[in-house]
Amino acid sequence: MFHIVLFEPEIPPNTGNIIRLAANTGCRLHLIEPLGFELNDKQLRRAGLDYHEWADIMLYPSYKNFLNNAEFNQLYAFTTKAKRPYSDARFEQGDALMFGPESRGLPADILDSLGSGEKLLIPMAEDSRSLNLSNTVAIGVYEAWRQLDFH
Repeated sequence: MFHIVLFEPEIPPNTGNIIRLAANTGCRLHLIEPLGFELNDKQLRRAGLDYHEWADIMLYPSYKNFLNNAEFNQLYAFTTKAKRPYSDARFEQGDALMFGPESRGLPADILDSLGSGEKLLIPMAEDSRSLNLSNTVAIGVYEAWRQLDFH
């Protein structure tokens, strides 16, 4: 199992799509507050369909609380500020893949606390700003899972 970590997600349909992704890939979803929505938000529930009951979701009041309470192997941060392509990482069972909020990405203090090998980039065309959060999570999760032959 992998861990999907969303730091302060803002857009309900993105998180709903990620709930569905987590349920269908066997990932645990960690949500770090504050969230930009309520967990009973209609758009969140619509995007996640009925997968909420199949998803393993953990909620944390802060990043520090997440670090102190979540159990995972390696923590990887997906960011446009990284130099290392996500495909160069060698993922292992139990690794955590962390993604920042849609409007601003992960904060500098979190990125600064990680080594360069723990920050991963999904390449984009020149002059692009960012991909949709749920698409980015899907790219990361499926690459990690592929490396384990989808076991």
